[in-house]
Amino acid sequence: MRRTTPPRPFDVTALFPQPAPLARTATRLHPRPGAPSPHDSSVGGPLLWPADEPWPYCDGPHEWDRVNAAHSPEDVRLLRRHRAATEDRRRRDPQSPWATPEELAIDKRLQVGRPWPEGPIAMLPVAQLYVRDIPQLRAFGRPEADLLQVLWCPFDHPAHPRPALFWRSAAEVTDVLATPPEPPAVQFSDYLPEPCLFAPEQVTEYPNLLELSKELQDQLGDWSRWQAAGSALDSSYEVAPEELYMDQLSHAPGWKVGGWSRWGLTDPVPRRCPACDTEAVPLLTIASTEWDGATESWKPVEDQAGDTPHLPPGIPPANFTRVILARGYDLQLHVCPASPEHPYIDLIQ
Repeated sequence: MRRTTPPRPFDVTALFPQPAPLARTATRLHPRPGAPSPHDSSVGGPLLWPADEPWPYCDGPHEWDRVNAAHSPEDVRLLRRHRAATEDRRRRDPQSPWATPEELAIDKRLQVGRPWPEGPIAMLPVAQLYVRDIPQLRAFGRPEADLLQVLWCPFDHPAHPRPALFWRSAAEVTDVLATPPEPPAVQFSDYLPEPCLFAPEQVTEYPNLLELSKELQDQLGDWSRWQAAGSALDSSYEVAPEELYMDQLSHAPGWKVGGWSRWGLTDPVPRRCPACDTEAVPLLTIASTEWDGATESWKPVEDQAGDTPHLPPGIPPANFTRVILARGYDLQLHVCPASPEHPYIDLIQ
C-alpha cells in the first residue's frame, strides 16, 4: 500500500520567509484496514510482546456507566462485522433484509450487555511502530530501541483513554505472547482501534498559526500579501487568509509521528517535561480522522483516485481506525527530547 500527499498549492516560505527555519519533518502514517501480524507496524494489531513480561493493567479509578450496557472488545468486533455484512448485502441487493435471523439474535443478546467490570483493567493495543518503517522514531527513543508500543486503558481518565508507552528492542523478543488479556469491557466502542497497517510518508510542516509571532500572524491575515501566489491562490480564503495557512500549508491532519503540535480546542499551552522542565516535542498523534472538509487538500492522491476503503454509514469520513476521541479531536503524545525515560505528556486538541 502506498499513500502520497499532494504537493502543497505553493511554497508558503516563498511568500513569508519567517517560517522557513521552523520547518519540521512529520511522518504521516496513513493507517488503512488490514490484517497485521506482531512483526508489522500497525494500529490495533497484535503486539510483539514478550511472553515472560507481564501485560500492563490500569488500576483506575474507573467510572462505570450504569445506564448503558457494557460491551467487551469481542462484542464490538462482532457488531462491526454484522454492520459490514449488512452494508455489503445492501450494496449487492438493495431489497435484501437488513439483518439475518442469526444477526438479529446476536444483536439482541448484545443489547443486554455484560456486567460492568471491577478491579484493574487490561490495556488495549493501540499502535506498534518499528523504526525500520518510521526512521524518524530513532530521535525519540533509547539508542538500542527499534520498536515503540502504545497501549491504553479503554476508559476516560478523565476525558480520554490513559496511554502507556513502551520502547524495546525487537531482536530481544524471542517468545511472543500468543494470547494477551483483553479488558472485560470498553467504555466506548470508539476506543477499540480497528486493525490497520501503515503506509508511512514524510512531509514538511510549519507551526500552528497561534505559535507564530504576532507580526507574522498579522501578515498572514493580510490578503494583499498572498497575491504573489498568482493562480495557485484559493480566492475562497480572501475573507480569512490565515485559514489558508492553517488548512493547507502548515501541518498535516491524521495519524503521524513528529511534526508540530496541533491546536484547536485551546490556544497553545506550555508542554514542559515534568522531570526536567525541557520543552516536550510531539511524538505521536492519534487522530479521529485522516482528513475533514477543511483539510481535504491533504487527502492522498491514491484516495482521490478512488483507492479508499469503504466505511459503513455513520462512520466519519476517513475514520479508518474507528478511533474517535473527545468527539472528534486528536490525542497527541509529547515526549522529552532530553531523555526517553522522562514522563510523556498527553494533549487533546
